[in-house]
Amino acid sequence: MTSLPNRKLTVGVIFGSRSVEHDVSIVTAQQIMRALDPAKYEVVPIYITRSGVWLTGPALSDLKTFQIEKVEELIGVRETSISPVPAHRGMITPPLAGYLARNTLKRLDVVFPAVHGSHGEDGTLQGLLELADIPYVGCGVLASALANDKAMTKAVLSAHGIPVVQGLVVRRAEWLRARADVLARLEALGYPLFIKPNTLGSSVGISRPRDAKAAAAALDVVFGLDRAVIVEPALEGAIEINCALLGNTDVRASLLEQPISYEEFLTYEEKYMRGGAAKGMKGAERKIPAPLPEALTEQIRQLAVRAFRAIDGRGTARVDFLLKDEQPYVNEINTLPGSLAFYLWQAEGMTPSQVVDELIRLALEAHREKMRTIYDYKSGLLARAAAGNLKGSKEF
Repeated sequence: MTSLPNRKLTVGVIFGSRSVEHDVSIVTAQQIMRALDPAKYEVVPIYITRSGVWLTGPALSDLKTFQIEKVEELIGVRETSISPVPAHRGMITPPLAGYLARNTLKRLDVVFPAVHGSHGEDGTLQGLLELADIPYVGCGVLASALANDKAMTKAVLSAHGIPVVQGLVVRRAEWLRARADVLARLEALGYPLFIKPNTLGSSVGISRPRDAKAAAAALDVVFGLDRAVIVEPALEGAIEINCALLGNTDVRASLLEQPISYEEFLTYEEKYMRGGAAKGMKGAERKIPAPLPEALTEQIRQLAVRAFRAIDGRGTARVDFLLKDEQPYVNEINTLPGSLAFYLWQAEGMTPSQVVDELIRLALEAHREKMRTIYDYKSGLLARAAAGNLKGSKEF
């Protein structure tokens, strides 16, 4: 096991962005920044506005800042961007004024992505950080994209023999073209059903219709949030069980939790509003450890690790299960930042500061592994092409 460097690291925390989960992202980022020990880290907040403008400045470390409508007008808040050029390894901030003034380069040792949902949790932000060659916390591009897409997650897990609740995928174009056909397919599944946006989290847009009329109304709404939806039969009497994971090659599974819902499913309000929004998921009610037999507990923990490895996960994730008649089904895999689960690791004896320390260590470890791969390969192809000696090759 490698340790953190014996120096203060510069950590960029990226949050906000063009996502319906924008507000959740702000709360998550504040939790991360509070957990980062100032004796070990220089924390650089990087906030992406709802319109996609990148900002940085000390005021962005304060949750109260985001009650102001125009954050960009605050003193000390400036536009910035992450450079995709590996030589920069950081963020570029233009000068406030002056024709001859130069951009400022701020190198980042590691980035903590805290963008929930679109343009962040879905592999897009991870792709930028790969191009920039900056170490980052959490899953890579592939695992982030797979876990963000519920239909692809089901396909991959099913291929690995991991149980999931089978349903169907409905596309926006299909709904607009053939509503009656779609409703007939839903009827065949049997009500009640769950209707979920295919690529969103935080329970945004989820509904549980009990008839065709309610399903049609739900689809009209959810297709404003996503181009595809997942429709699943509701497992009557099932309970939710969650398991958090930490690790790259060696993966550690947490204690299990059973979230307590007062609705038919764990809603956005119960996840984030009950007990105060600043607490995030910690504000929801839960049983830790989940009151399950030891053998079933171990089965679920092992399934969580298998699911994480199936999507090529690294760093951290939280795997959510539905449990009915002692049969667990993987419901979702929540990669960073939906997977911090400080409360689960606290039950294991880890403080939030220790969790972020471990996540940063894992990020640096993953980056060192990446650097073992050769990316620069020079062949004689260009010289031969210039000389016209590519006989038998296909035309480009």
